[in-house]
Amino acid sequence: MTLNGVDQDTGAKAPAAESASDASVAASATPGVRAPQLSAPSSPLAKGLRRDGGKKFLAEHARNHNRSLVLRTLHRDGPMSRADLARATGLTRVSISDLVAALIEDRLVEEQGISSETRPGKPAIQLDIAYGAHQIVGIDLSRSHRMVGRVVTLDGTVIHELERPLDTAERRNEYKAVLDFARELTALATAPILGIGIGSPGIVTAEGVIQAAPNLGWKNLPLRAKVAEATGLPVLVANDANASVYAEYSLNDHTADLMLVKIGRGVGAGVIASGKPIIGSRNAAGELGHVVVGTDGGPLCACGRTSCLEAWISVPALTTRLAGINGPDAATTREAVLRDAGRRLGIVLAPVVAAFDLSEIVISGPNELFDGYFTESAIETLHNRTQFHAQTTVRMTTYGEDIVLQGAAMMVFLSLLQLL
Repeated sequence: MTLNGVDQDTGAKAPAAESASDASVAASATPGVRAPQLSAPSSPLAKGLRRDGGKKFLAEHARNHNRSLVLRTLHRDGPMSRADLARATGLTRVSISDLVAALIEDRLVEEQGISSETRPGKPAIQLDIAYGAHQIVGIDLSRSHRMVGRVVTLDGTVIHELERPLDTAERRNEYKAVLDFARELTALATAPILGIGIGSPGIVTAEGVIQAAPNLGWKNLPLRAKVAEATGLPVLVANDANASVYAEYSLNDHTADLMLVKIGRGVGAGVIASGKPIIGSRNAAGELGHVVVGTDGGPLCACGRTSCLEAWISVPALTTRLAGINGPDAATTREAVLRDAGRRLGIVLAPVVAAFDLSEIVISGPNELFDGYFTESAIETLHNRTQFHAQTTVRMTTYGEDIVLQGAAMMVFLSLLQLL
């Protein structure tokens, strides 16, 4: 996995995003094995190096920052010796020796044998992140009437995957099924669990409260706190589009400016600008679905207005419109409908791309709807409506339906590296 936008000397770019649980030590899935600390981004430790009242650095903050710096460096550059690690991080060899010893004890770093490089003196022992020594639980709540979860290693290797329904009659109490699902997944882990990452539809606060998720019937639900209490593990909760953009940004070689548009029952976007996620003052950045597009009437949206972007391009809306097309000109009419939908997305994207100088737009949704005429029209419209963004690309994600799961798990790992 390649992380972009990370300073090559310090690896210290740390965009702030969703919060982890206040629990400071992850519960172990293996009796007798101590799981390492996963700091909550809302806690002082996760802020990296902070000043105490603006007067002095706290030693424990500095040590926590340096632990994450070592992990970031190994993750970015791969196996290296203690001496090379000291040079790469700018820390002293004594500090590196102490930090590495603690990270090995926590089973976050492992020795991998003697370096093959020929150098004068004693052969150096290579160090790397122990990607298989711990596991992460990722949960996707954004799919239609179901939730999907995985237990994965730190490098993304899937250990277990489960799927359960999410559509009971008492929708406001359906979060209890999520708690049971989280407990079921953690029981399947074969190594200590670092934490749980959850991607959910709706507006999600930094504290992991679902302010509003109409499709799930949730309002002001403290999901992070409830899952943390149920499992005893640190928890991160993010809007599904934000989780998706973390996956795209972290798992691919991208620039530091990226938008992911997730199209399903609704329409939302996750934005990373200059290497930092845009969350917004009301936690609603990227809520594009209810932007009105055009003055030509248009379909009625579930919100009660007409011509909302969601009413034009959401999967249910577009599928319904295409299903009614028949006759000898069906192919031509289908193309026209898809191009019109793509044009409307391009209209909405143009000012956002211009405002943040974004270089890449990634679309997540069914390929059969959005890969082709829709994307072509979105690109054309975007380029026609901006002056300096002819090089901005629009493409489909390569992760398909799994992108929220990928991002949910990635959030936990990025938190460990203090990159959230």
